[in-house]
Amino acid sequence: MSVQRSRPESLAESEVFHILGNDRRRAIVQLLAHQSGQVDVSDIATEIAATESETTSVPNNLYKSVYVSLQQTHLPQLEEDAVIEYDSDTKTIQPGPNFEDVITYIDGHDGDHTRVLQLHLAACVLGLGLIVLTGLDLPLLSSLDPVLWSVLILVAIAVSSLYRLFA
Repeated sequence: MSVQRSRPESLAESEVFHILGNDRRRAIVQLLAHQSGQVDVSDIATEIAATESETTSVPNNLYKSVYVSLQQTHLPQLEEDAVIEYDSDTKTIQPGPNFEDVITYIDGHDGDHTRVLQLHLAACVLGLGLIVLTGLDLPLLSSLDPVLWSVLILVAIAVSSLYRLFA
């Protein structure tokens, strides 16, 4: 089993971009994110080779090329950055301490943005609806001040955005 050079701190954004800037490293992280537990390096090499060849029957020379590049370049880099833990005896990998630092930058792995945007859209529609309804001179709603409600809804959206930004 290889020795993990543990990093005490999380990865800087520039380090994450360096990791994800390579197609094969990005594919390793994505494939590992979709699996639970340990994943065989040979399975990852097969998946990457199939993607690169765009066929289901992977040429053996491409598989070997991918496997060697994973062993010699990409897995050591990911292990050094503590993104993965690599067991050289069983030829398996699993997420490392900094895996979450990297996976949050990959599409589809941060669903909170969608939820926040949905809440902001609902607040905007509610605010616009209140403004329109107060202009109709309906008995109960005509007493509401549309400017006050507009400001309150905009403040709520701003506070929510700031909270999300700094949380």
